[in-house]
Amino acid sequence: MIRKLTLAAALLLPITVAAQDLPTTPYLPLSMAQDAAQTALNACSAEGHNVSVAIVARSGETNVLLRADNAGPHTVGSSTGKAFTSASMGRDTAGIANFIGSNLANDGMRDMDDRMVIQAGGLPIRVGGALVGGIGVGGAPSGDIDASCARAGLDAIGAD
Repeated sequence: MIRKLTLAAALLLPITVAAQDLPTTPYLPLSMAQDAAQTALNACSAEGHNVSVAIVARSGETNVLLRADNAGPHTVGSSTGKAFTSASMGRDTAGIANFIGSNLANDGMRDMDDRMVIQAGGLPIRVGGALVGGIGVGGAPSGDIDASCARAGLDAIGAD
């Protein structure tokens, strides 16, 4: 009996040690993503803007997509692209647009991935300093308004 227990313990030990050594990755829980998206949508709606809001995970996969009543058909792709760009680059899309515009040598960044949208309105989502995704808003009359609504969404969940 003791031999069997010892053998079982020996066989399980490497699995336990390996599991303890696995890295952990912070992520944005769906409930927080939904709260951020709804708050951003409400912020723009309060100003009379019909927008779409997208939240993507760090991987770039869309977690939440909200489209206001009467939002233009282009707003879905715009918001998703801005969220993807912010998550993949870890920067706000207005800053990326300025970086590209300041030096023609940087223009190739526009072609790095077909999903990227280089316009204001996308912000990276950082929680506790960790990049966990991106939020994008599209459809307001300016990218600055889109970004302001996105910021309201991030503030609602306590993102950096």
